[in-house]
Amino acid sequence: MQPWFEAVTIPERQSCLVYDRRLPEFGFNWHYHPEYELTLTLGSRGTRFVGSDVAPYSEGDLALIGPNLPHAWHSHDLADGAAEHRAVVCWFTESWIRSVLRVMPELGPISALLAEAEGGVLFGPAPQIRARILDLCDLPLAERALRLTGILLDLSQQTDRRALSATALAPEGLPRDQRRMEAVLAYLHKNLDAPIRLAPLCALAHVTESQLQRIFRRSTGLSVSAYVTRLRIGRAATLLARTDQQMSAIAEQCGFHDAAHLARKFRQTAGTTPSAYRRDFRSRGDPCPEGGFPMRK
Repeated sequence: MQPWFEAVTIPERQSCLVYDRRLPEFGFNWHYHPEYELTLTLGSRGTRFVGSDVAPYSEGDLALIGPNLPHAWHSHDLADGAAEHRAVVCWFTESWIRSVLRVMPELGPISALLAEAEGGVLFGPAPQIRARILDLCDLPLAERALRLTGILLDLSQQTDRRALSATALAPEGLPRDQRRMEAVLAYLHKNLDAPIRLAPLCALAHVTESQLQRIFRRSTGLSVSAYVTRLRIGRAATLLARTDQQMSAIAEQCGFHDAAHLARKFRQTAGTTPSAYRRDFRSRGDPCPEGGFPMRK
């Protein structure tokens, strides 16, 4: 679907804009803007969409999004002990950060981080950095700009980080008819446990099969079958982590032919078997995002 253009207005005498977003839930808001965005998500679990990447997020999710990269966080439920869905979002322009780097060569490592952010960057656990991002909300403007620069420098030196989207999806390359893609995606999410055929999807979108595949890939970066597999693996991962159901029961609920089919697709997608994923997940004691997609490291 076509991402919405979000107009981010950074006041003329400010280097960045910080917004402490608190909502009953985060709906799917597929959008883009020319500013960099550093987002710390708190209090919720759900699915993160960045370019062609679809993956789970949970409490403390921290990502840097590059200019004009479509993205969305869709919450499914509250994290344990949380009372609201919260995200601290910091926007800054490329012209500002580049001007800072020109006059302060000591900040050179930030340049590499900005390049990585073209496809989005996800950071691993870094409690001190997350605490400093939270403090941005209450700092005077001058201190806020200095703090943000320091945070970006620290993030550029974090070895526990990975790229999100393999390719940056240009908004102008996406289809314009958003409503037909929303109908297709809603159908897929609702009917994951049943065989997915193209004919009903084409009827919803009023296009031919070849047109649907082309539109779908431009919109999501994936084929219909690859997208459905990701959703099914995400649901299976949730059931593996949260229940003691047998593999055959999980396979049936997630639209796989049988346990062997589930195991094959799970290994191809996550790089491990369902049984190993369940055992490893429970040994770590991590919270499980609803519908979380177990990405390869």
